[in-house]
Amino acid sequence: MAGGLTTIAGRAIAEKSEEVLFEFGLLAYESVKRQIVTPALEAVIEANTLLSGLGFESGGLAAAHVIHNGFTVLDGDIHHLTHGEKVAFGTVAQLVLENRPINEIERYIEFYLQLGLPVTLEEIKLQDATREDLYNVGVAATKENETIHNFPFTVTPDDVVNAILAVDQFAKAYKARIGLEK
Repeated sequence: MAGGLTTIAGRAIAEKSEEVLFEFGLLAYESVKRQIVTPALEAVIEANTLLSGLGFESGGLAAAHVIHNGFTVLDGDIHHLTHGEKVAFGTVAQLVLENRPINEIERYIEFYLQLGLPVTLEEIKLQDATREDLYNVGVAATKENETIHNFPFTVTPDDVVNAILAVDQFAKAYKARIGLEK
């Protein structure tokens, strides 16, 4: 994994993957629901397999996957979710950790809602999780040698807890604003 250091090529590949997913993701999702192969589906498959694989090899995974891994320390229904559902939530948490602007965070929340992906603690089956539970997720996510340490700044277990809680709050506020939640 290039020692977790992001290469110019890795960053370009990641940016292209993001572009493809936002451009063709909804069309691909609808194609899968209909069980048909379309150019949009093929583009997303390429982004998910080839491009993301190359990006991974050239830069590591930072927070999204290790937050998923941190969830493994918990008991409960979260384990009925797919890897991708938990990583999607972790992706938004990573955006929070990176202090991305709210419009970028909401862009992901909106996209994930359209794809039926979880964006709140309730949707990832953690509505009853305590702060201590989430702290244990943070501890697991920030263990030595985890890819979260590829960030150019230090991430603590408390930072992970706060990012998870922020995702829940931002998603609820966004859903309320667009009329999906009271």
